[in-house]
Amino acid sequence: MTVPNNRLLIIGPPPTPNGDLHIGHIAGPYMSADVLRRWVLLQGGEAEFVTGTDDSQTFTVASARKLGIEPATLAAQSTAAIRRSLDQALIRIDGFAPFDAGYEAAVRAFLDPLHAAGKLVKKTRFLPWDTQEACFVVEGLVAGECPHCLAESRGGLCESCGQPVACETLRNPHSVLSGNRDLEFHETEILVLELEPLRGRIEAYYNPERLAALRPGARRIISQALAGPLPDFPVTYPLAWGIPACYDEVPGQVFNAWAEGMAASMYCTAAARDGAVQTGLQAWQDRHTDLVYFLGLDNVYFWGVTHLAMLLAHDGRFMLPVNYYSNHFYELDDEKISTSRGHVVLMGDLLQEFGASAVRFFLCWTAPEATERSFSRDAFVRVTDRCLVAPWNRIFMAVQPVEITPQDRVAAAADIALMLAEMIGHMSLASFSTAGAARMLAKHLGRLDRMAASLPPGDAGQLAAQFQALAWLADPILKQGDVTTTREEWMPRPLALWLDPETPGPRDAA
Repeated sequence: MTVPNNRLLIIGPPPTPNGDLHIGHIAGPYMSADVLRRWVLLQGGEAEFVTGTDDSQTFTVASARKLGIEPATLAAQSTAAIRRSLDQALIRIDGFAPFDAGYEAAVRAFLDPLHAAGKLVKKTRFLPWDTQEACFVVEGLVAGECPHCLAESRGGLCESCGQPVACETLRNPHSVLSGNRDLEFHETEILVLELEPLRGRIEAYYNPERLAALRPGARRIISQALAGPLPDFPVTYPLAWGIPACYDEVPGQVFNAWAEGMAASMYCTAAARDGAVQTGLQAWQDRHTDLVYFLGLDNVYFWGVTHLAMLLAHDGRFMLPVNYYSNHFYELDDEKISTSRGHVVLMGDLLQEFGASAVRFFLCWTAPEATERSFSRDAFVRVTDRCLVAPWNRIFMAVQPVEITPQDRVAAAADIALMLAEMIGHMSLASFSTAGAARMLAKHLGRLDRMAASLPPGDAGQLAAQFQALAWLADPILKQGDVTTTREEWMPRPLALWLDPETPGPRDAA
């Protein structure tokens, strides 16, 4: 088994409901999380993959203003689209929590004990004020240049370098709501979680072994963050959008959406079970469960530092992640995906033209695990045809109809064991890689394809045995249904795919 506790809780970062998901979102955390979940279940373990939407984010407000609709309307429309895109990608979410009264109760159940224990401290900040809108603009409502790397950035965090950005430190700031560059900085008091007093426990968590296990991008962000003083993390803001904090020290303020992350994940866990808030909290106290995250580099600081600090501030009440897997940005034709410019490929559109197995395989093949990767239509057609569809179907035809004898299985056992060991290496928590798994699948399909071409007629039993085993190992990546999911049968089916829409051929079954 690759899961020490035989039970795995997988968390995907909640997408901001300010639009639909495109292939970049899917190729990042969500496809990888789905593959790991499927693998654990295939091995006989227990796994849950949960996520939800991040309705409180100020980005929802900014996008709604641009579209001329209410934030709540945009959030509802986007949530429906996000759920649909995940379904189309054949990504199963065990718990997708609604943004409702239960969500708010979960946030309070997580943050109120920290407040009662005096761990949320009132501090004075000088936050940017939009004189035209007569409101504070923080996080996604204010933009400028990152004080660390000079890239264009919003408040809160720089997507380019991954470091935290206090809203008042942005260079040449302007309001996203109005475009106003004539901002003032008004004194206000907010509640923060002081991170520096938790430094020792954060550094203990990131021991040399754990730090080395992170992917390079995440390791860089965490190392840079720990190299200097850890800034206070805002827990409340004087905004109109968000969950009311209801704390006497900061009347009228709401929770910072980023402070909701752990509570939201617990509520999503509850949604995978009976939906009760306490069920979610208790699930995160289970010492027989391993917790992992899948997230983009732009989420590493918050999930890897501030969210970790909030869990630590509960003094051992909740489990900590055993690992988390970061991904870089996924581009389209080597340019950043932009929905507003129409430079985007939606998952549903791609699946309408090509089969689910080919799409899932290519997104795993090009998973941006250690650097930026790019989708191109030409590469998609070329890679999926050469590495998956053509060899798979040739092998399938070579072994039809073949009865696999016990002697065939014995003869194939050593090669099957090597394939299994290799796949376990790519699927283990210590070295998980969907890109590695996709390339492993392609390599062995190529090997079996060559084997099929050189076999004497009627001598395909050992080939059939290996093909069955490889198909079983491929099940987490491909559309389930192209192979069976029972260890006893391991029976591959022909891939119902074609790569040229002008060529007649069967589509994937619904």
